[in-house]
Amino acid sequence: MKKIIYGRMKSHSEPGPGDAGKTGSWRVLRPVIDLKKCIPAKSGKMACFLCWLYCPDGVVTRTIPPEINYEYCKGCEICAEECPANAIAMIEEAEFMETED
Repeated sequence: MKKIIYGRMKSHSEPGPGDAGKTGSWRVLRPVIDLKKCIPAKSGKMACFLCWLYCPDGVVTRTIPPEINYEYCKGCEICAEECPANAIAMIEEAEFMETED
């Protein structure tokens, strides 16, 4: 009989960046992180990261400060909804593109 040791198994799969593919030009909303409000960025500690945890495409990094890979981000707003500090704002992509020019 095989002995089962609990708490030592890890998931055998991890989400890759943008499992659903690159965004292309169809994203309507872009999440933008306000680092003055972001808990890990403010504290300099590995804390919170709910944006990373709930991102369905795995495009938010678990770094200080967190970063978003916009090449794969779909603009689903889940990261903004889950952020307890309200540090993520959803900006219309067209408005964001105007400010980059």
